[in-house]
Amino acid sequence: MSALWVGDRRCANDERVLAPMTTAHLDAVMAIEAAAYAFPWTRGNFIDSLAAAYPARVLLGAQRQLLGYFIVMPGFEEMHLLNITVAPSEQGRGHARCMVDALIPLCQAHAARELWLEVRDSNERARAMYQRLGFSAMGVRKGYYPAPFGRREDAVVMSLKISAAAQEAGDALE
Repeated sequence: MSALWVGDRRCANDERVLAPMTTAHLDAVMAIEAAAYAFPWTRGNFIDSLAAAYPARVLLGAQRQLLGYFIVMPGFEEMHLLNITVAPSEQGRGHARCMVDALIPLCQAHAARELWLEVRDSNERARAMYQRLGFSAMGVRKGYYPAPFGRREDAVVMSLKISAAAQEAGDALE
């Protein structure tokens, strides 16, 4: 299957909308990125991802304010979540869940069987959220992330089986 998800998509029948990320969103994306991370992605990282046509979405609120975003990289029978971020002022409101839920049909459209990601070992909140969403820890990438004072931090590699996640999402709708 080679269909790509394009256009807007509502999250759980509410006012939030997922829309394709464009370069017009980058000023707002960069502001969130800088607020959320000590070591943020650069504007060039986002431009390169968009130029490579990686699926990228922004989550917009009722007034079309930017709440968060994600970028994934398709691979053979897998997708790799490169970046998922919720604005710090908007965290804890289900926005990450909305975006991860939207990744399931996106993965299916790309014939991906698994969704992979890395998360900082020290980011216990994010790791716990991913576990609640069905991700399993698969291993560790030593020294993957930059850390203060020129040090490096390990990443926990996590994976979600798409068929199981799709089944769970379908069960929730019944």
